[in-house]
Amino acid sequence: MFFKLIACNVFFREICAEAALSPHVIDLEFTEKGEHDRPDILRTMLQEKIDAASASGKYDAVLLAFGLCGNALAGIAGGNIRLVIPRAHDCCTIFLGSKTRFVQYFKDNPSRPFSSVGYRERGDSSVRTSDVHNMIGLNKTYEEYVRLYGEENADYLMETLSPVKNSGKETEIFFIDMPETAFLGIAEKCRTEAEAEGKTFTCVEVDRRLIRGLLKPADGWNRDDYLIVEPGEKIVPTYDWEEVIRARRDQ
Repeated sequence: MFFKLIACNVFFREICAEAALSPHVIDLEFTEKGEHDRPDILRTMLQEKIDAASASGKYDAVLLAFGLCGNALAGIAGGNIRLVIPRAHDCCTIFLGSKTRFVQYFKDNPSRPFSSVGYRERGDSSVRTSDVHNMIGLNKTYEEYVRLYGEENADYLMETLSPVKNSGKETEIFFIDMPETAFLGIAEKCRTEAEAEGKTFTCVEVDRRLIRGLLKPADGWNRDDYLIVEPGEKIVPTYDWEEVIRARRDQ
């Protein structure tokens, strides 16, 4: 099969490693990491790239290596071509390889800052804060939480969700490393910096399962892990932990 893959460049090394082993022909195109901070612009850019791939008539499907990413995928449509997207709130789920593993590390602190080889190599910032608290509606002000849930619950939510503690600084770094790039020493450099600043450093291994399944599905895409958007449908967020996104056909 012939696929067009559009991905954020934080996945460059992980995707290239898996694309080299795929039985399919894949055209790769990467966007800049900083586009995540401008979701409306990223949405427009992705739609233009998808439309161009659809109009070319060359591809069997367009694969998107993105999470929901600040709602950047909301409303994206495939036109005349099938889209396949991991069910992920943001890129961290894709790095970790599953929604289950993402929940394991992030459910109790959705704003936990994280980094990876790609984040350190690409763009100006080396650490990212998860978008999931925005996706599931946990991005309100203290006053809004008080009105909704009362003062005691508002205090708890602000303490639990905020990556910025009373000191005014991030207190931990969560690093997702890839064995093949360990020789670069990026994880150890990040650890040294974190410890020098008095931060907690946690390093876990990347799991390329979602990337691998996206690029070389053995028997089609597992619909628990991937959303398949058929021609005429568009992406709609669900803002939950399991489904994350669904496809809808406008009437």
